[in-house]
Amino acid sequence: MKLKPIITSLLETDLYKFSMGQAIFHQFSDYKTTWSFKCRNEDVKFTPEMVEEIKAQIKSYCDLRFSEEELTYLDNIKWIKGSYVDFLRLWKPNYDDFTITTDAECGLAIETGGTWLNTSMYEIPTLAIVNEVYFRMQYDYDELYAEFRRKLEEKVKLVNDETYLLSTFSEFGLRRRLSAEAQELAVKSFATRLKPDCKSRFIGTSNVYLAKKFGLTPVGTMAHEWIMCVGQGNHKHNPAYSNWYALEAWVHEYGVLNGIALTDTITTDCFLRDFQLTYATLFSGVRHDSGDPIVWGEKILKHYAELGIDAKTKSLLFSDSLDFERADKIFRHFEGRCKVAFGIGTYIANDTDVPPLNIVMKTTRCNGNDVAKISDVEGKGMCNNPDYIRYLLSSINWRMENEGK
Repeated sequence: MKLKPIITSLLETDLYKFSMGQAIFHQFSDYKTTWSFKCRNEDVKFTPEMVEEIKAQIKSYCDLRFSEEELTYLDNIKWIKGSYVDFLRLWKPNYDDFTITTDAECGLAIETGGTWLNTSMYEIPTLAIVNEVYFRMQYDYDELYAEFRRKLEEKVKLVNDETYLLSTFSEFGLRRRLSAEAQELAVKSFATRLKPDCKSRFIGTSNVYLAKKFGLTPVGTMAHEWIMCVGQGNHKHNPAYSNWYALEAWVHEYGVLNGIALTDTITTDCFLRDFQLTYATLFSGVRHDSGDPIVWGEKILKHYAELGIDAKTKSLLFSDSLDFERADKIFRHFEGRCKVAFGIGTYIANDTDVPPLNIVMKTTRCNGNDVAKISDVEGKGMCNNPDYIRYLLSSINWRMENEGK
């Protein structure tokens, strides 16, 4: 490796990898998945030297193990069970699950395949490695880091001055951070430098390693992969009911704990058909990840009202391409009508004068079946089979047109 190891702990991933991982371990340990990398930036090219460094960094990541101190930390999270901690004591990443080549338009192709238990855990560290390698090898990193620090100072001041009101917010930037040191500085700054009487409250980070290091709340529940694989990985399932299968399995695992539901895997409108009184009561709230946040929020509040649920007892978590200005507008719109929270990623963890990478690792197959996301806006999905997309859309459309609420 030309660079220092980028991922130095297996805790250095987003919390929802553990919440989904535990449910996978207990209910879907035999599921197998394929994941594919995609760079959405049209002008970004990875050099062969970058690709070799990415390979070396991922090999280094695959040599890591959980320490007993890290396992004890996980064991003390309320909803994590001892059986899963015992599994993690034995678990290690497997480099043989990775295929990394230059066979892509951007110069970097990554695919992982194997058990869902393994491949799910690879997504976040892989993306963090790709990001940091790219920015360190493509630019003058010291200049980028200086820009990042300057902008971070401005952000802390804007929150302390209450130029923007963010209610409760967390940092969600691990997968697209400038670097490990940049993310750590950002988390530390918001954790230690906001005024005690500040109206905006920084509660934590999705990065479990940093949450442990700074005594913060690790934040995260489920991702799109959960609904896609649980709902579409079984060929007997009608994919238009993906949310029902996923919510049922989640409640089976956690009951009323750990309950923020993701709405937009096969459109929010379809999600709401399954998010009826039982689930809407059990889950403490829902997360927005695509589409107009105001329109989405109004739709959710109307749904709660129709079910006779007081929305003031529920959380609306917004996490889609946020900056402080957007978050402020959303909070002021919904203030007093529900609990409002934000998960802010790239804007906190990778804000420089250089555009950030728009890179993803998405599940493309589960148990030999194609799987796909049909979000509330075009362009956020990823599937290798157009025929499956058409089938999924037709299934959703038939349900929406023919099934009563």
